[in-house]
Amino acid sequence: MSTPQYDLIVIGSGPAGEKGAAQAAYFGKKVALIEREAGLGGAAANTGTLPSKTLRETALYLSGFRQRGLFGVNMSFKDSVTARDFLFRERVVRETEQKRIMGNLQRHCVDLRQGFATLVDAHTVQVEKSDGMSEMLTGEFILLATGSRPFRPAVFPFDDPRVYDSDTILDLHDIPQNMLVVGGGVIGCEYACMFAALGIRVTLLEGRDRLLTFLDPEVAALLTRNMIEMGVDLRFQETVAAVQAGARDLEATLASGKKVLADTMLVAAGRSGNTDKLNLSAVGLAANTRGVIEVNAHYQTAVSNIYAAGDIVGFPALAATSMEQARVAMVHAFDLKYKTKVAPWLPYGIYTIPECSMVGETEESLTRKSIPYVAGTAHYAGNARGQIIGARHGFIKLLFARDDMKLLGVHGIGEQATELIHIGLVALQTGASAELFIETCFNYPTLGELYKYATYDALGRRAKLRGESQSPF
Repeated sequence: MSTPQYDLIVIGSGPAGEKGAAQAAYFGKKVALIEREAGLGGAAANTGTLPSKTLRETALYLSGFRQRGLFGVNMSFKDSVTARDFLFRERVVRETEQKRIMGNLQRHCVDLRQGFATLVDAHTVQVEKSDGMSEMLTGEFILLATGSRPFRPAVFPFDDPRVYDSDTILDLHDIPQNMLVVGGGVIGCEYACMFAALGIRVTLLEGRDRLLTFLDPEVAALLTRNMIEMGVDLRFQETVAAVQAGARDLEATLASGKKVLADTMLVAAGRSGNTDKLNLSAVGLAANTRGVIEVNAHYQTAVSNIYAAGDIVGFPALAATSMEQARVAMVHAFDLKYKTKVAPWLPYGIYTIPECSMVGETEESLTRKSIPYVAGTAHYAGNARGQIIGARHGFIKLLFARDDMKLLGVHGIGEQATELIHIGLVALQTGASAELFIETCFNYPTLGELYKYATYDALGRRAKLRGESQSPF
């Protein structure tokens, strides 16, 4: 039996795998994609990006959270919500996304193989099927896009059904009365917010002295205040030393000696790349201790015909960037003269309550680089649309170069912040200055207007720094 030959073999059907396969196939390449799971889409569709954001919307809906700030409206969480209520919409979205991915691969004539893939040599992949049979595929190029899984520190008894990670939380059996969330990173903060919105008593442990250190400090501070107002018990500079699984409770002993009791525990300790079973040594490659493979600017590994994209190449490990990395990799592999690099400005969206988002420089990074800047801020509370939707908290902060007022960074927290950030993203991408926002006519009433008034604020601040009586605008 002859070995099927392809221009490209893709391992993994998450955002990087799907888009890499479609990019090559669009330009007429013969492509095979191998996925070990029954459902397509990787963590983004099945356990991570879409599920967690769907659960957030479900929590907001079931709790009436968005309506709590509106006059004359008093909605409360339904008396008895079940895990089935909470997870129903997530399962619908997951299945819909899996069908979309299947349709996209079929439309691009990508050959789909279900099974476990391992590298045999630089051009050969072995696929172990669920029925015990195997087959060999050969390809001119190989794209590794196997994604990641939650990191499980040994101190936590994951064999106990009350201890979850960000994958297994989707199999939540019952809505608990209280929950201990370990880790104040993006995943930990997102889940802490959504469970608190449901009325669950949440304790969040973070080993550092603040949440999400990559965020603008004012954004992180407002998020912290909002989480505390929601009832989250935030404990900084605390880590778990031991866990005792009792008949009724889980008892976590902290490094400080304090103890925390909880019905349920969610461990959000980061993620590790799924590279340990690829047999990388067969082609002379190796991953670090967290499963990350080193690549160059074209997402090419040390083996010239093997590329890697997505979580397994490390930071930023976002679905959006993973897609772009895979597209760039395939353009380079096949010399397509199309998209040669990932955009220099990458947005970050954190789906906490409220949402946080950012793109570009921070005040801290500009200070480190000794770049003179001026910041301008506009608050939701002073915005007509913000008043209409009952958004009491939130703001947009713009950072401009002090000399020519070129936009350098955008930071936001509040309702729809992850959507609102795209106005600033496009402005950064085009090298725009304050003039763009001053001259633009925004719909009224909209949150988009925040950009104009944050710019006015920045111009006023610069005028004061220059000793001018008022802004020229």
